[in-house]
Amino acid sequence: MLSAPAHATTGTTKSASAPNTAATTVLRGRASWYGSYFQGKRTTSGERYNRFKYTCAHKTLPFGTRLRVTNVKNGKSVVVRVSDRGPFRHERILDLSEIAARPLGITDCGAATVVAEVVAADTPLGPASTPDNLAALYAADPNPDAAFTTYSVPTATDTETPALIAASTVTKTAVITTTESVNCPAGFLIQAGSFTDVANARSVQARIKSLLPEVKVEVSQYLLDGRQRSRVLVGNFGERPEAEAVRQQLMVWGIGGLVREVALR
Repeated sequence: MLSAPAHATTGTTKSASAPNTAATTVLRGRASWYGSYFQGKRTTSGERYNRFKYTCAHKTLPFGTRLRVTNVKNGKSVVVRVSDRGPFRHERILDLSEIAARPLGITDCGAATVVAEVVAADTPLGPASTPDNLAALYAADPNPDAAFTTYSVPTATDTETPALIAASTVTKTAVITTTESVNCPAGFLIQAGSFTDVANARSVQARIKSLLPEVKVEVSQYLLDGRQRSRVLVGNFGERPEAEAVRQQLMVWGIGGLVREVALR
């Protein structure tokens, strides 16, 4: 947050640094935002905060570092530039400017779990496409139970494994408030086909159940142009990367599908 001391880095093993050419630095944790109250106030970098510019606060990354930040709940992404220090509360990793937080849905929820990649200095600021490898980046987290982690993911396709750079000593369940959960009740399903013949839907359902016995699979019926159709719905996942990972596994088995955002039931 604005004018906070740059050295306050509680709960980490060591500070994050810029990535090398062989790996991408990834941050996973909770992001919040700050808006009109701070408009025009001087940030730690010396520039004045502008809620209409794509900037953020981070505890240690060099000023000017660019991050592609993705809300893992809805898959929305934005590229921002580090211009301030913080946040220093609630074990969060980023404070986003208002214009950056809005497309991610964070202004409605107050905070959200994000994956942030350090990207090239010439990457355009603003809304961005969701990374194709979001599920892989999320799954690469070496300490997924921590409130936040920073880790290095190899960019080459070799046998190297992600390396932990920093981690909170607090668990992630301890930093997600009840209010945030109530205000943001989105979940995700995989629609693995829509069929006019319910027998075909039941066949696909049975196959997926045999391949993924721990995952919920159901057939949902609906009307389209006066005709009954049947959808095969897989899971109810709390975050998009979890659903994407299962969708990709189904594709390996020859079962197509798409991820749909739904209200949690």
